[in-house]
Amino acid sequence: MRFESFSFAPEILRAVSECGYQTMTPIQQQAIPVVRRGQDVLASAQTGTGKTAAFSLPILQKMFDNPSKTENSQVRALILTPTRELAEQIGDNIKAYAKYTSTKVLTLFGGGKMDTQAQKLKRGTDIIVATPGRLQEHLTACNLSLANVEFLVLDEADRMLDMGFIADIQKILASVNKNRQNMMFSATFSGPVRKLANDMMNKPKIISADKQNTTANTVSQVVYPVEQRRKHELLSELIGKKNWQQVLVFTATRDAADQLVKELNLDGIPAAVVHSEKAQGSRRRALRDFKEGKVRALVATEVAARGIDIQDLEYVVNYDLPFLAEDYVHRIGRTGRAGKTGVAISFVSREEERTLRDIEKLIGQKLKRIELPGYEVSSRDLLLKQLQKRRSFAKKQPREDNAGEQVTAERNMAGRRVTVGKKGVTYKKLK
Repeated sequence: MRFESFSFAPEILRAVSECGYQTMTPIQQQAIPVVRRGQDVLASAQTGTGKTAAFSLPILQKMFDNPSKTENSQVRALILTPTRELAEQIGDNIKAYAKYTSTKVLTLFGGGKMDTQAQKLKRGTDIIVATPGRLQEHLTACNLSLANVEFLVLDEADRMLDMGFIADIQKILASVNKNRQNMMFSATFSGPVRKLANDMMNKPKIISADKQNTTANTVSQVVYPVEQRRKHELLSELIGKKNWQQVLVFTATRDAADQLVKELNLDGIPAAVVHSEKAQGSRRRALRDFKEGKVRALVATEVAARGIDIQDLEYVVNYDLPFLAEDYVHRIGRTGRAGKTGVAISFVSREEERTLRDIEKLIGQKLKRIELPGYEVSSRDLLLKQLQKRRSFAKKQPREDNAGEQVTAERNMAGRRVTVGKKGVTYKKLK
């Protein structure tokens, strides 16, 4: 189905065409007519399936059909989203869709100057895309009013609740015009999401374009078993030997991200980092350099899982598996978008096997394993970990000799020496 089927204004259709959109995605086909009718919507769809256009295009059309003078400190449509990157991405998309209309769009998120944002609010805007925390700061400072909001959208609602924004969202809901149309887009319909929907919505139309927690069939998924200490070597080898020019890498912590970027740069692989401790300017610069091909690897923490939209991104690497199995779906959703193909690679250490099983159970499929020669998880590594964890029976801790060839530990109760070397494991009875 094409966008012309829903009788959008020529100005909107022209902008949509310039964005390269032709046929609608399933979520767009289902959500657009419902939003146009003015009904509340609770929708679930895979990441990368065109949710932004699904809610923003009908909102723009309804505002186009019922023009209203832009007033100081007032807003007609409010879109809440969990991260700065996602807010900026959604704002840019809506500005592109509204290019040939008089609609004004403003994004609000932490990292930007409050005073500058307050000045823009006073000049008036039609649509605000904001993170809950920064919007609440502006409400507390009386920089805007939500009394005239006609459309309220919660995008990535499950993520906002996971990040602890429920208190801010509840305060915002108390400030918003009660006579409004509500839309909630979420990757999952968890208990908290459904409760929030019940509190804020009036008989919503429930839309599920795909089975929840499924991954796009455009993404090939593989697993590389590897010890944690050798993940950096494996990543550098894959990028180099396979000549990957653009790869998004997810780590579990900010420190791990910073360290990995240093190591990749030392290996001659230009890399940049994005995480919550980086200033907004630094994050923007890293994303820009990645999109422009100035860096080959962008290393990020979970903050970027739902906020990075890079056209034709082919490779995503889970350097560390996510703490929540659901976040795996969002991470790999950065590739294989808009019908394009992509590859999702996960490095899995022994400690992460249980998490991998949780992920496979969630998505309903067994992931293909690739054992790269030289990086196999060996019995030597397994025994070393067992010895290191059982200090109660060791007279001295395992240590590696200068040649790096063997590690020994003495078992007090068993009365024998355990030697772990390149040739395997040997036991010798002590005299």
